[in-house]
Amino acid sequence: MYNSSMARPKAFDKDRALDAAIGVFRQHGFEGTSTEMLTQAMGIGRQSLYDTYGDKWQLYCLAVDRYTSIEASAHINALRSAGKAYDGIAAMIERVVAEADHACLGVHSICEFGNTQPELSAIHGRAYRMLASAIASRAAEAQAAGDVSAALTPDTVATHVMASFSAIRLAARGGADPAQLEVIGSMTLRALR
Repeated sequence: MYNSSMARPKAFDKDRALDAAIGVFRQHGFEGTSTEMLTQAMGIGRQSLYDTYGDKWQLYCLAVDRYTSIEASAHINALRSAGKAYDGIAAMIERVVAEADHACLGVHSICEFGNTQPELSAIHGRAYRMLASAIASRAAEAQAAGDVSAALTPDTVATHVMASFSAIRLAARGGADPAQLEVIGSMTLRALR
């Protein structure tokens, strides 16, 4: 028989808690993040963390996967925000410059682990392919309009732009000021002409 006075586990919003974990991992990385830091930020107990997300590594992979999916979608939305393809590429780069002061979990997880962890490599690969395809498609449109050099392949444009995103975010993490970040962004665009 059910006793209504028995304590029940407190329900929590799993996505909101995962977003809180993303915030901690963005700032401290995997190694620099303790379970206590996570449970405090997520507003849950240690057992709830383990029961819901598995161990710290599984939580980290879930956080990186969610973060890279959200970021790739935001990049693609910026890329498609303008009628002219070149302007969409510019808008995407401007977005990265404007938000570069927020640590990027995608870039920092690559810096921390490289390609040593197959789970992370698969996550990064999916996000990379999705974004590279969208950029290459817009680059081809920009070439057809005469706004991007025909000497470049659309895939080369995508590789260059995405590498520049990492450079902008690492420069910001290293203390570059907004004017310096804008220079990197404008040079990224200039290289496409």
